[in-house]
Amino acid sequence: MNNQIRVLMIDDNNDIISKAENYFSSHAVIKIGLKANNGKDGLNLILNNQNDYDIIVIDLIMPNKDGLSIINEMRNNNISKKVIALSSYKSDYILSKLNYLNVDYFMLKPYNLEDLESRILETNIVENNVITKEDNELHISISKLLHDLGIPSHIRGYQYIRESICLMLKNPDLIGQITKNIYPEIAIKFDTTSSRVERAIRHAIEISWNRGDYDLMEDIFGHSVDYDKAKPTNSEFIVTLADKLRMDLNKIKI
Repeated sequence: MNNQIRVLMIDDNNDIISKAENYFSSHAVIKIGLKANNGKDGLNLILNNQNDYDIIVIDLIMPNKDGLSIINEMRNNNISKKVIALSSYKSDYILSKLNYLNVDYFMLKPYNLEDLESRILETNIVENNVITKEDNELHISISKLLHDLGIPSHIRGYQYIRESICLMLKNPDLIGQITKNIYPEIAIKFDTTSSRVERAIRHAIEISWNRGDYDLMEDIFGHSVDYDKAKPTNSEFIVTLADKLRMDLNKIKI
């Protein structure tokens, strides 16, 4: 699995699928691997490609075959993959049916891709090495912090900063080795270069400094937050966030 969550997305709205593909295109863990825009094609992918996906994100209202029928047929074929169901309509009957079919999560449309990202991570705390509980908590905590700091999740710098923090939290010895070790490792993972990683992170920090929550920045960076002075360097930004998250996670465990 290589610590990757492969998503099969079934939705008759091609624009929704395209936005999700773009959002997760450089994601460190989640990948939209398979897609279909109608119920018939979606069911065929579910039945015939079981080794190519880990979770199904499915709209309940679609042409040819509705989502509830697809999930029911999937369960009748003993396919126990994780399922996140989507719908713009909510009723007691739908919720009861989804519960009966052991659907992992229901999301009401329209939804934010950040919320979908969190639900995918949360539902994939599994036993087959896709992602551990600790990795899941870490990714969710980092994502929330970066969102609060005003860094848009669709830019590459967002992904690179999150991966840098994750690497640093798992290996504290990397502090002080961002340029030498972290940039090259991220470059390999995302098929790019160290210099592009550095520039993308710097750009993300600039966006954060211009549009982020000032009170949160002051709380995290202390007296270094001063718009008349220089913003933190890439290393200072990443190390400071890693330290904050490490302390926050330790408080949770105590």
